[in-house]
Amino acid sequence: MSGEGPITRLYPPAPSDSDDGLSDRDLLSLYARHDRSTPWVRANFVASVDGSATAKGVSGSLGGPADRRVFDVLRQLCDVILVASGTVRAEGYAGPLVSAEAGAWRVSHDLASHPAVAVVSGSLSLDPASAFFAEAPVRPLVLTCDSADSERRRALEAVADVVSCGTAEVDPLRVVAALVERGLTQIHCEGGPTLLGSLIAADVLDALCLTVSPALEGGSGPRIAYHCGDPVDLRAMTLDHVLLAGNMLLTAYSRSR
Repeated sequence: MSGEGPITRLYPPAPSDSDDGLSDRDLLSLYARHDRSTPWVRANFVASVDGSATAKGVSGSLGGPADRRVFDVLRQLCDVILVASGTVRAEGYAGPLVSAEAGAWRVSHDLASHPAVAVVSGSLSLDPASAFFAEAPVRPLVLTCDSADSERRRALEAVADVVSCGTAEVDPLRVVAALVERGLTQIHCEGGPTLLGSLIAADVLDALCLTVSPALEGGSGPRIAYHCGDPVDLRAMTLDHVLLAGNMLLTAYSRSR
């Protein structure tokens, strides 16, 4: 997709931006939160113009270099990457999730060299022998519920810290509380749609970074959020900025509370 070229700022206007677009330092400053003591749940998603979160089953093909730059910046800034087990299986999360340069920046800013990684799985349908666990740079967290299979839980406890965040299902409020209790206040959610839908329904989502990919998917893919429970009230958001790279829009919204 067309996310080539410099990233420029459409809103709010900033005439002082370089002709070469926003630098990585500029992006870090734009997306950083200066008060890290306050819990903050931010999600990052990409969608086609007609609203699909995937193309042929994965989100990666909707993105581009600019989207990847923002994606990497958000990982660099967070305390923990929060992701559902289905996204781990579909997108591939093995090995380090930030670069060596980003890790050095994090250390210089009094952060752990690599963010924690927390996987949400009510069924514990994860393979403890998978590359995700075998190549993990930090011991993962697995957030589940009391009703999960006990044998699967024991197997995963050998390779991860397994934390119960609910009785019959995973409770988003308890997910956030469990992470904050561990000092992981800056929470960066990378999907998938069911996890995002649950965060919205529980009203714990504080911000959404949405890349609009200049493509039409045709309607077979899911939207970025899905919730199977009762309809929720609209969650009002404030538009923080709009960036442009080629034909790709990179937007950021925060929750109006």
